[in-house]
Amino acid sequence: MNDAIKSFDIENPELPKAIKKGALESGGYPYKHKLDRKIYENELHDLQVQLVRLQAHLAKTSERVILVFEGRDAAGKGGTIKNYLTNLNARYNLIAALPKPNDRERTQWYFQRYVDWFPAAGETVLFDRSWYNRAGVEPVMGFSTPEQTAHFLEEVPHFEKRITNDGIHLFKFWLSIGREMQLKRFHDRRHDPLKVWKLSPVDLEALTRWGEYSKARDVMLERSDSAHAPWTIARFNDKRRGRLNVMRTVLNKLAYEGKDPIAIGEVDRKIMLSASEFLALKTVDAA
Repeated sequence: MNDAIKSFDIENPELPKAIKKGALESGGYPYKHKLDRKIYENELHDLQVQLVRLQAHLAKTSERVILVFEGRDAAGKGGTIKNYLTNLNARYNLIAALPKPNDRERTQWYFQRYVDWFPAAGETVLFDRSWYNRAGVEPVMGFSTPEQTAHFLEEVPHFEKRITNDGIHLFKFWLSIGREMQLKRFHDRRHDPLKVWKLSPVDLEALTRWGEYSKARDVMLERSDSAHAPWTIARFNDKRRGRLNVMRTVLNKLAYEGKDPIAIGEVDRKIMLSASEFLALKTVDAA
């Protein structure tokens, strides 16, 4: 751990230069500069046109889609979902961002409250965190027992097999960021009056538990990556590149009328990795 991280104070309005300078390339991120805004906006427009066409196809065929977004706090889940949905009909494209379970829900089958949000014909549901809380934030923060987490990891491949067996298209994205980038984004939120609400006590506690989250993530990826429900790791130090490539991953996999492979473009394999590729990286503990 470098000195800038050790001495980091989120209340200090001045972000340490070492953290700011090293944020983009932290965790072994392969680019030194963010994607140019004009390039981003042009490519985003093309991809959103394709998402509109996909929406029409899903309505016509009654197919169903689930997108799961997981990752550390400030990884970029909410912004990615927002950009995905910008031009889509909210009636058929739903966000599931569940609060902590109430007393009744805590006595239910663990997956039950998530199943209540599953898509009907023609719908897409985007989970801003999901049933994978049981493999990440809950065990790290002490909200679940080791036995509960072990049981979850045993059951989740079977649970997801039933989802895909029923014909639902299931995408699972882990949004990965470097430690310096997380600190920078937390600092930005703390000192922006329009974003300070995004910081919770759990978020701040996570700052001291980086290593614990890394270990929990690695176990989760190893135990829940499967042929029927694979993980896609999206390296998200640059949100622009990340958002575009999440959309490309979905659009490239699904068949729909009016699909334009040139407009979609190729998925950037430098930042979009399989679980096995990600776990093999030498820098994985820093990401």
